[in-house]
Amino acid sequence: MANLISLERVSLVFGTSHVLDDVSLGVLTGDRIGVVGVNGGGKSTLLRVMAGLQEPDSGRITKQGGAEGIRIGMLSQEDALDPTWTIREAVLGDLAEHVWAGDPRIRDVLTGLLGGIEAENVGGLDSRVGPKSGGERRRLALARLLVSDPELLLLDEPTNHLDVEGVAWLADHLASKRPRPGNATVAITHDRWFLDAYATNTWEVESGKVSAFEGGYAAYVLAKAERDRLAGVVADRRANLMRKELAWLRRGPPARTSKPKFRIDAANALIADEPAPRNSVELASFASRRLGKDVLDLEDVTVSVGDPPDERRLLDHVTWRLAPGERIGIVGVNGAGKSTLLRALTGEIPLDSGRRKIGKTVAIAHLTQEVRELERFEQWRVIEAIEDVKQWTTLGDKEISASQLATRLGFPGGRQQSRVGDLSGGERRRLQLTRLLLTEPNVLILDEPTNDLDIETLTSLEDVLDGWAGTLVVVSHDRYLLERVADKQLALLGDGKVRDLPGGVEEYLRLRAAAEAKTASSRTTSATAPASPSPSDGIPAQGATTASPAEVREARKTMARIEKQLSRLQDREERLHGDMAEQATDPSALADLNAKLQTVVGEREELELEWLEAAEIVG
Repeated sequence: MANLISLERVSLVFGTSHVLDDVSLGVLTGDRIGVVGVNGGGKSTLLRVMAGLQEPDSGRITKQGGAEGIRIGMLSQEDALDPTWTIREAVLGDLAEHVWAGDPRIRDVLTGLLGGIEAENVGGLDSRVGPKSGGERRRLALARLLVSDPELLLLDEPTNHLDVEGVAWLADHLASKRPRPGNATVAITHDRWFLDAYATNTWEVESGKVSAFEGGYAAYVLAKAERDRLAGVVADRRANLMRKELAWLRRGPPARTSKPKFRIDAANALIADEPAPRNSVELASFASRRLGKDVLDLEDVTVSVGDPPDERRLLDHVTWRLAPGERIGIVGVNGAGKSTLLRALTGEIPLDSGRRKIGKTVAIAHLTQEVRELERFEQWRVIEAIEDVKQWTTLGDKEISASQLATRLGFPGGRQQSRVGDLSGGERRRLQLTRLLLTEPNVLILDEPTNDLDIETLTSLEDVLDGWAGTLVVVSHDRYLLERVADKQLALLGDGKVRDLPGGVEEYLRLRAAAEAKTASSRTTSATAPASPSPSDGIPAQGATTASPAEVREARKTMARIEKQLSRLQDREERLHGDMAEQATDPSALADLNAKLQTVVGEREELELEWLEAAEIVG
């Protein structure tokens, strides 16, 4: 493997802070590197130095083939798209249609990020960039970079504004579609599931230094625990948190942990006596004593937004009963009504029909996606804004001070004296959480709590929630958080219904794939827009009937038959891709091959939908 770029003893100072301090590292061809660290620790600066956008104060940067040797592309957190461009110009540039349409990698980018080869989810290829939302422009910038496919791809928080499906697609694309001899990817991320699914190596940026670890997030936690043990690190608060995280990773599904090549026996010894993250029976019992039998019920609730004829029903005759001590995670497509469901639970919005029932002893705390509630504390110090709520609280079976809780959520002693107006976005989010927890609610409702939080703060938050005994409802695109803190997942798929997900996020992704395949099939057979998915579309709603043993046996036969057909179709598709590569200079032949490929793709999508429907019967 060749070295694409090397940094030798690179240093960079901002004011009195050493952002990079004598850093030496390299990126090899084939590397997929995840970069982690606290907010403001120098991660983005490191990528800017590698991209040549920031000159270091000292040290040397060497690129393969010299200054003009390799192409480097960087996705930054600033919006650099020209608002006058069309989507076609922004993403595809001057590529001829037969070139990009015949390239399966580019088609995968358009489908995964923009909804299809016509960019249906962002208004079509001929719509303008200017009116798009910040999230849509972010997707366009990422799509533009992936289409250009530079040898060294640098991504600064690529999962921002992506939902669960988008994150899963990006991890798969970077891990399976992009790798080839001669290229590499470096991505800053706070999404731990993405880090595990994508990365072959992890860099931790801390105090100006960069430490390298083999593997994704699970392997990184294992390696850090082993490194600390060998270094004789005292078991302070941070080490205790790491052992708890390590225990969670090792007890989780085997697929979550990559197989690190280093020895892990000593690291496993660290968790030999570590208790389970939560004692469900004990927590449920404690919550019941605080809450009684009734918490929150929605009975036959309907909520709509907009006025006729543009009225849209977000909740359609939904009945949902929240039990004492339940820990619920909610996923769903953007705009499906997740935040609306939370606001219906808290009573913040009127219901079109149905009723909301609340227990007599319920005390709700609701973390919204807004941070404007802190505006009145702009001139206050952090500790003053915290003690404004309460100076002491009980967490689990221990009484702790407001200052101790603030420290656990990322405000060490010195930072507690900072003014609220000087806090970063992530710190403001932390302050919101601290104030909420100090009100001692017994029902905690969190809407995207991971926004702007780094991994260290996320693990601290999860540790606090592990010891919290109330009822929890959390909406998040952070797949790892949902699996970590929730015992049950629900889904909103855009049809106004709330569905149980016995199979967790994986089941949600299967349901979404089935819905997308159904929609794509409808587009090819009808000029009318497809209706919203319904239970008859192969997506079981709550309360669906159980299949008989005979139906299950028949479904298994169907799955086996389809798998053989899919294998044959895959061979045909690969042969067509090879033929298209050979005929790349012949537009007529390429168009004919592309038509054949579309037929194969259509057959495959129909078979995949049939397989998913059979799989739902099998369970």
